[in-house]
Amino acid sequence: MKGLFVDTTGWMAMADAADARHEAASRARDAWLRRGVILVSTDFVLDETLTLIRVRLGLDAAARWWDQVEPSRRLRWEPIGKDRLERARRWFFRWSDQRFSFTDCTSFVVMRELALKSALTTDAHFRHAGFTVVP
Repeated sequence: MKGLFVDTTGWMAMADAADARHEAASRARDAWLRRGVILVSTDFVLDETLTLIRVRLGLDAAARWWDQVEPSRRLRWEPIGKDRLERARRWFFRWSDQRFSFTDCTSFVVMRELALKSALTTDAHFRHAGFTVVP
């Protein structure tokens, strides 16, 4: 699959014009989309993102973000079901030298499963897990 994984911090950087990484994240997303890539994210990331936007920018901003991404044909939401949850649990407890969040681990599982090498994120944990960080 030709895809770019989008993490919570990537969504947040694009959603918040005051974020220092806003322009770079938005440009990176647009460049990948011009190459015909689809954006991939998970229901766990969706949960984190909506909550974070609401807390930082307000409920109206969260609703605007959802109204932009929900109808997109260039975005694929991956559910974290029972099997992925179990693989994420194993990853979470195996890497005791890292401070990966459980949501990060679910993202890593999906990225590996779909053979995605790059993530739009500002979270260095993705680099530590062996993925390329964009921008």
